[in-house]
Amino acid sequence: MTTPEKRVPEKHPIRQIKRLADEALKGINTRLNEMYAGGGRPSIPPERLLKAQLLIALYSVRSERQFCERLNYDLLFRYFLDMNLDDATWDASTFAKNRERLVFHEIAQHFFEEVVRAAKRANLMSQEHFTVDGTLIEAWASLKSFRPKGERKEDREPPDDPGNPSVNFRGKKRKNDTHESTTDPESKLATKGNGQTAKMSYSGHVLMENRNGLCVDFRIVPPSGHAERNEALKMIRRLRRRAFDPKTVAGDRGYDVGSFPKDLLDLGIKPHVAVNEHRPPNSLSRRYARGKGYEVSQRIRKRVEEIFGWMKTFGGLRKTRYRGTARTATAGYFVATAYNLLRMGRLLGRAADA
Repeated sequence: MTTPEKRVPEKHPIRQIKRLADEALKGINTRLNEMYAGGGRPSIPPERLLKAQLLIALYSVRSERQFCERLNYDLLFRYFLDMNLDDATWDASTFAKNRERLVFHEIAQHFFEEVVRAAKRANLMSQEHFTVDGTLIEAWASLKSFRPKGERKEDREPPDDPGNPSVNFRGKKRKNDTHESTTDPESKLATKGNGQTAKMSYSGHVLMENRNGLCVDFRIVPPSGHAERNEALKMIRRLRRRAFDPKTVAGDRGYDVGSFPKDLLDLGIKPHVAVNEHRPPNSLSRRYARGKGYEVSQRIRKRVEEIFGWMKTFGGLRKTRYRGTARTATAGYFVATAYNLLRMGRLLGRAADA
């Protein structure tokens, strides 16, 4: 009798990714057991639900409902989830019913951190040199939902089309201080730069190690003018608690603002950030913008765009499917974990072939 395991080629990269994912899940087994009570009806193993989220990111599946349909016939998916040919698939509502458990227990973050620890044990990560960067992730909310705070539905004018009403914002000032989305109040109106379209968004942040371009830390928060620098410092401060020894941190010129370079120096870290042309000649960033180490940091820091590019193009994070910071962050951690596993599988495969 054939099995899904027999139908997956021996050299298929999904085998290495599955091995790494299974090892990481063993590291958080205690936390997974805490999610479920001892009694009650038998439930789907949480390991399968977590690995299903990885498949959704790895294979750019558009929705959880589409994933459940594909699980009926895709032997590779069944192999990855340790399912037999005759095992029944589950309904898409299973993801929704268990999502609050994942958020409450921060399982996605612990899963991501366990994968980072595995990469560190395999000597795939730099202990000293890092890069920070941020991006905007479009929220699941339209500009039409951006209404004045405290506005009541009965006070609004009746829509010309209930399904897709016309809204005229010309001449009206809309700010996050006075307005919020009725669809996702935690998202904010933001734009990445001058002349670009403002959208309801969340702010995504990555801390990358500079040896192989792996993601060491990841955060999603509501956007603000200080979010990139504030979240970067939070991630950098966590490095030493996670047994890293940071010496340099690279970044684009958006980080050469305010006290960020000095904050890095106060932590004993050299700021290898691109120099903002408006900085004075004696600024800290200009002082460290010289030497071979700075040149290497500035060259390698561009790899962080590959992380964001993969997350948005393949991982489905260009626009979040969920509402609220916590749910969006949970989805982001799964995508970041999938990226690391894919990258680690390739690196370990090259080492084995060498």
